[in-house]
Amino acid sequence: MKNTKEHSHINNRSTHKQTLGPSLSKLAEEQWQAIITNDGTYDGQFIYAVTTTGIFCRPACKSRPPKKENVCIFQNAAQAAASGFRPCKRCKPTGQRLPDEEWVEQIAHYIEAHFSDTLTLAVLADMCHGSPYHLQRTFKRITGLTPIEYAQRTRITTAIEYLIHTDKSISDIARLVGIPNIPYFITLFKKRIGHTPAEYRKLYEI
Repeated sequence: MKNTKEHSHINNRSTHKQTLGPSLSKLAEEQWQAIITNDGTYDGQFIYAVTTTGIFCRPACKSRPPKKENVCIFQNAAQAAASGFRPCKRCKPTGQRLPDEEWVEQIAHYIEAHFSDTLTLAVLADMCHGSPYHLQRTFKRITGLTPIEYAQRTRITTAIEYLIHTDKSISDIARLVGIPNIPYFITLFKKRIGHTPAEYRKLYEI
C-alpha cells in the first residue's frame, strides 16, 4: 500500500517568520512611510526585512516596496542577519558588496520556497533585488542552470516526491508544483526523467 504521508520536503517550505528573534521590533507608521518613500534620512536608524524574500534592506532601498504585513524591523544589519535574513544586493545594508555566490543562494532559496508560484525572470529579479539580465547571467555562471531551469528542476523533484509518497492525482500534483498546464507537465516530466508521471509512479508501486 502506498504511504499517504507526504514527504518532509513537501511540507517544509522555509519561512523566516519562524526564525525571528528578540531583536524584532514592531513596525511603526513612521518607519513604514520611510520604507515606501525610500527616505534616506532614516538610513542608520533601522533596518527592515521582508519575510517572503528573506532579504533585509536600508530604508532608502529603491527596490519595490514590500507588503506591510511581510515587513519586520531590526535595529541594525547584524540583528537582521542573526535572525536568518540576508543582505540586499542593491542597497548593501551591511556596507559591503554581496558576493555573487551569496546572491545566487538567495535566489535559489526563494525559488525553493515559492516554486508553486508563477516564477518569471522578471519576478525573481524584482524579489531578489537585481536586474533580470544580471540575475540570469550570474545564476547560470555559478549553478550551470538558468533560474527558470532551476525552478523547473525543483518542481520536477517535488513532483517525484508526491508521486512516490502520496496518492494525489497527476493533475493535482502538476498544480501543486506550479505547472497547471497538465500536458506540459507530463511532457516536461518525461523529458527530464524518461518516463511519464504515471509510468514513474508504477515503478514504485508494490
